[in-house]
Amino acid sequence: MNIKNYINGAFLAPLSGNYIDNYNPSKGVIYGQIPNSSKEDVELAYQAAKDAYPSWSNTTLEERSSILSKIAQLIKEKLDFLAEAEAKDNGKPLSLATAIDIPRASSNFQFFANAITQFSSEAYESFGLNAMNFTLRHPIGVVGCISPWNLPLYLFTWKIAPAIAAGNCVVAKPSEVTPMTAYLLGEICNEAGLPKGVLNIVHGLGTTTGQAIIEHPNIKAISFTGGSTTGAHIARTAAPMFKKLSLELGGKNPNIIFADCNYNEMLATTVRSSFANQGQICLCGSRIFVEESIYERFKKDFIQKVSELKVGNPFDEDTNVGALVSKAHLEKVISYINIAEEEGGRILFGGKKVEVIGSEQGYYLQPTIIEVTDNKCKLNQEEIFGPIVTIMPFKTEAEVLQMANDVTYGLSATLWTNNLNRTMQMTKQIEAGIVWVNTWLLRDLRTPFGGMKNSGVGREGGFEALRFFTEPKNVCIKAYPNPS
Repeated sequence: MNIKNYINGAFLAPLSGNYIDNYNPSKGVIYGQIPNSSKEDVELAYQAAKDAYPSWSNTTLEERSSILSKIAQLIKEKLDFLAEAEAKDNGKPLSLATAIDIPRASSNFQFFANAITQFSSEAYESFGLNAMNFTLRHPIGVVGCISPWNLPLYLFTWKIAPAIAAGNCVVAKPSEVTPMTAYLLGEICNEAGLPKGVLNIVHGLGTTTGQAIIEHPNIKAISFTGGSTTGAHIARTAAPMFKKLSLELGGKNPNIIFADCNYNEMLATTVRSSFANQGQICLCGSRIFVEESIYERFKKDFIQKVSELKVGNPFDEDTNVGALVSKAHLEKVISYINIAEEEGGRILFGGKKVEVIGSEQGYYLQPTIIEVTDNKCKLNQEEIFGPIVTIMPFKTEAEVLQMANDVTYGLSATLWTNNLNRTMQMTKQIEAGIVWVNTWLLRDLRTPFGGMKNSGVGREGGFEALRFFTEPKNVCIKAYPNPS
């Protein structure tokens, strides 16, 4: 299927006529093409957004909220259709797309449809000075949203929904690896009555289409989710132009397991936090640290549970682990298995490609467990973003805290313990934007989301997102007594 750009409410071919092949990861075959959009296509999208902005920014909150709610409802109604498109385009199990990705995309729109009606600003009475200060929050104008391939519609809507809820108009680029559900979102927006030009979706490579968005002189803010190297490039380009930046980048997240945890709950959740979405979630707990007294027990049980996961066609009901997103990414992940062997890591399970009957050319890899002895090894320091986890024992809280923090990333962490004092002390000291205790990936959309260190700049989610997509303006009014 060939898809088109969504600009000013219409579906348009790229001005250059150039296209990129779109692959089905589970089959390893081309199944369509997407626009390889140029700077001129981005400019066309920008002009549409610019023209739509005066009207949209002055639309009532009630009307904006109503349109976002309609989009949320239509996503919900098209759940099965969108989930099938996501599984085919990304390689993830259909069951995961049906249960998580598409419902969350609907929830993103519904959440911000509600949140914008509750978003308020501050007022301060200056006693003794007979003055009042209050804050206005205006939309920024035309903003750029660039999303990744691992949770395509889920994270695309996570950016777009608050941007348009706040009154901005958007030029958005989904990943060129997984463009399909973003394309289908354009159809949904038209059906929901979103005015032309409020959302514009331009497909293409990051180096061309993405670059044109981030360097456009009149796109005033950039929200990006993706790799830290790309994030650094965006910052170097956009920061001197004084654009607002929200960068949600990589992670190398510790999963810290103490002996006093709820063992069965921990084990089941650790399997999920290690290999959900083929390990292609920035929040996966890829470094597992286990208290020495239960290390051998955990190792045995974890290997057993992981060996029971089925790697297979995303559309099979009993598939737990689908295909990796692309051939290039599969090769990158496998390269780390080779590095592990060079660094003295011990492969306890997996590490081999899988040939699925009927999908022999697909990008499948066994979930892989590697025992390491040094937190400084590449497997513990670099983001792999695949179905690979490392395990290490630890003796003391101080030791594991030092290892947990001894990376350049600081996105999330998971802590398993029933010791309240330990929980209070360690959650303060772990260098991460999100810490889950006795759970993983339990999200409340009202809470801030983002990381420390090389894991990014800024926060998304809840009112934090609405603050990012608005500019505050302080107004001070001084009153004088009436002349007698």
